Amino acid sequence: MGEIKVSPDYNWFRSTVPLKKIIVDDDDSKVWSLYDAGPRSIRCPLIFLPPVSGTADVFFQQILALTGWGYRVIALQYPVYWDHLEFCDGFRKLLDHLQLDKVHLFGASLGGFLAQKFAEYTHKSPRVHSLILCNSFSDTSIFNQTWTANSFWLMPAFMLKKIVLGNFASGPVDPEMADGIDFMVDRLESLGQSELASRLTLNCQNSYVEPHKIRDVPVTIMDVFDQSALSTEAKEEMYKLYPNARRAHLKTGGNFPYLCRSAEVNLYIQIHLLQFRGTRYAAIDPSMVSAEELEVQKISLHNSSEQEEE
Repeated sequence: MGEIKVSPDYNWFRSTVPLKKIIVDDDDSKVWSLYDAGPRSIRCPLIFLPPVSGTADVFFQQILALTGWGYRVIALQYPVYWDHLEFCDGFRKLLDHLQLDKVHLFGASLGGFLAQKFAEYTHKSPRVHSLILCNSFSDTSIFNQTWTANSFWLMPAFMLKKIVLGNFASGPVDPEMADGIDFMVDRLESLGQSELASRLTLNCQNSYVEPHKIRDVPVTIMDVFDQSALSTEAKEEMYKLYPNARRAHLKTGGNFPYLCRSAEVNLYIQIHLLQFRGTRYAAIDPSMVSAEELEVQKISLHNSSEQEEE
């Protein structure tokens, strides 16, 4: 593979937003890595949860844009957890450590599944105020690998990477999508054996979401119409599970629209968060609202004029 094309925005992001490392478990090998950007006065930020192959910085374009408009956003990288309950308990401890009572969650693929499981886990004392589920799923059995879930920990890193790469787009894609895939391959290379094995275990361990426990949580389902690792059946299942969810459809974007279609993804995030404006659960600094609205209008006009040209 050729050299990874790194955008100037990414270099700027790495030089300006510090990566924090936090331990909340008794086991000090379990380290959460995160970027926390935007006004600290916001007590209900938007938190990004990555897919199996992702690190916290795969959401750098969302962090740069949304903090520029006055949002507080946090992007996470998980420690090594081997089951959903263990993850949920660790994530709850992390929110306690950050002194965050309630949060909005954006989860991509596995991140979206974990976001739903955490909302379900805390449903008696809710910690999740809303969900944005990007290319996500509600039942791990869709991957037909529940029988291998308990053996990932035995596999060498190269074999685990091969399993993950098998879900990446292989046909012809546009330059932005190609750059996005290259970036994610690079991020995948940075993950160790235990990190990858634990994530694949969480991704394939037999489990499903119990919708009745989170029916009061506002949801936006974000997905793409072109090729992605999600089957049509998995998408349909999500629509059935959340009949009142807002739908954010992207014509193209593959598995990683937050990288290669960031302007559209950022717009859908803003539209989702608009419903909490003026409440204590707003993720934006109130003094920044007018500037953000102008930007939303600008992107909307740009998108509609592009569609007219097609």
